[in-house]
Amino acid sequence: MEYLMELAASPAAWAALVTLIAMEVVLGIDNLLFISILTNKLPGDIRPRARRIGIGLALIMRLGLLSMVAIIVQLTEPVFTVFDQPFSWRDIILITGGLFLVWKATKEIHHTMAPPDEQHEMEGGSLQMGFSAAIVQILILDLVFSVDSIITAVGMTDHIPIMVIAVIVAVLTMLFAAGPLANFIARNPSIVMLALGFLLLIGTTLIAEGFGAHVSKGYIYTAMAFSAGVEGLNMLHRRRQKA
Repeated sequence: MEYLMELAASPAAWAALVTLIAMEVVLGIDNLLFISILTNKLPGDIRPRARRIGIGLALIMRLGLLSMVAIIVQLTEPVFTVFDQPFSWRDIILITGGLFLVWKATKEIHHTMAPPDEQHEMEGGSLQMGFSAAIVQILILDLVFSVDSIITAVGMTDHIPIMVIAVIVAVLTMLFAAGPLANFIARNPSIVMLALGFLLLIGTTLIAEGFGAHVSKGYIYTAMAFSAGVEGLNMLHRRRQKA
């Protein structure tokens, strides 16, 4: 209790908390985009439940990983080397998650670009999304983003309570934003392609990070914000033309 009181009275701790919450919310955008696109392929009546369960399990997973923070930190230690390039478990997780994200985004782009009759055949066949399949895919990406997020958080503060509060606030923000974002994407078909392009970019970035090529998140999110701004202007232009 005394430890928590000291943290509450520390300006440095509050600064670390605000910074960490902002970072967690920004990093959660990647996860939220994937969840929104994935759950939009489910029947309308179960989409909200899938989003709540997926994000709820993400919170449980992140809190569970925080309880093993000493083990998580060790994931950055090299476990083998290929052509003088060391690889850690974190690198392996990032590469695997990035490949999965690139594969999923490419598959969805192919589906979106297919002719209407072919899309109908796909939806009735191999691309039909089940509730359990959606949750499993959400959890796979949750694991990748959670490990990366927690390792980043550990580099910013040593205080577990600050990390826990930041994770809870970020996940609650995702929970409240998931529905409006998913509905906005569903109402605007052009946004779907833009979001899939974002996921493709994020997946490629994860792979690059896994191979030791650091890519500043600032560049990635600036590019995403610029693209979203241009698409917003296009949407406004289309609406004014219809009016």
